[in-house]
Amino acid sequence: MKHSSVNTARLSIIIAMLIFGTIGIFVRHVPLPSSVIALVRGVIGTAFLLGFSVLRKTPLNGAAIRSNLGMLVLSGAFIGFNWILLFEAYRYTTVATATLCYYLAPVFVILASPILFKEALTLRKGICVGVALVGMVFVSGVLETGISGSGEIVGILFGVGAAVLYSCVVLMNKKLTQVPGFERTIVQLGAAALSLLPYVLVTEWGKNMNWSGPVVPVLLVLGIVHTGIAYVLYFGGIKELPAQTSALLSYIDPVSAIILSAVFLREELSVSGLVGAVLVLGSTVLSELSLPHKEQ
Repeated sequence: MKHSSVNTARLSIIIAMLIFGTIGIFVRHVPLPSSVIALVRGVIGTAFLLGFSVLRKTPLNGAAIRSNLGMLVLSGAFIGFNWILLFEAYRYTTVATATLCYYLAPVFVILASPILFKEALTLRKGICVGVALVGMVFVSGVLETGISGSGEIVGILFGVGAAVLYSCVVLMNKKLTQVPGFERTIVQLGAAALSLLPYVLVTEWGKNMNWSGPVVPVLLVLGIVHTGIAYVLYFGGIKELPAQTSALLSYIDPVSAIILSAVFLREELSVSGLVGAVLVLGSTVLSELSLPHKEQ
């Protein structure tokens, strides 16, 4: 593989992660229900990716899609409701805390893999899981303030719920390796939108919603930039890089989210929160690293 191609792929993933890191900032400025934001994001993102596939004149792998349609649709539904929980977490707690909760997903994948895929839970990964869970105790702030802040706890629970759903998507995608990443994303985003539509109609029908001011432009940015463009960059990059490199670069997302929320939203992590952030992100990064010697 050419060095320039690797550098381009790496840059694509870095840009995608930086884009993902700003999602919380944009969602905070949309006074609409989280389910509506998720639905619009799915519709616009799907339309963008379909348009992109037409422009690049590369037909989708229809046979692979049809043979895996059931799991693609189910995983897409999980993506849609995962978005709802994550956006709700942004409303109840800080973007930094919600993002750190969301990045417990690799921990859940590690815990589920021995059961679903008969993968050995090594000592190193077991320690990483334990450290990440301790880190979440610090992030929650219970060591400093107890559990008096019910809103904060609700936000953390939403964030952890989003992580559970996202880990389910990751595990299901392990079974969808025969479906190319681009096709998989289009179908899953479309399925996310379709699964959210009846939910939105039932829960939000007839309610007054504020579509004035910057709401529509921000939704377009979430759908086109944060979903369409970011996914094109991400999947364009990961096919050129080793899986471990892509996984490690993905941690630019939470780090940038924490920094940007501090700069633009004036959110601050307490000392306990900073310790928790280091434990959560450090342990999950370590779990992705391959060691030169055989694990015990």
